[in-house]
Amino acid sequence: MDEQTTEKTEEKKPEESTGDTKEGDKPKTTPLIDIANAAAERMEKANEKTERLLDRQEEMDARRALGGRAEAGQAPAVEKDETPEEYKERIDKEIQEGKHDD
Repeated sequence: MDEQTTEKTEEKKPEESTGDTKEGDKPKTTPLIDIANAAAERMEKANEKTERLLDRQEEMDARRALGGRAEAGQAPAVEKDETPEEYKERIDKEIQEGKHDD
């Protein structure tokens, strides 16, 4: 009876896995969700970098405006009103130069 008992226990033992899945050297396939997650992570990093660059650009623009080196910070040229005497002198000078046909 001893032999029968040992045979039954030997039959009930599960086979130990050697790690070989009988697939050979097939390349691993990456599920689409992993690919999408990786792409989303890259996009998030790119967005963070873009945000930092935009913040730096805004800061530089603000410093330029406050420093007086910006085009928008310049005062417009003020036109001087011409008195009647100045007008007469200008017209007489233009007539002498031949700019008027009067």
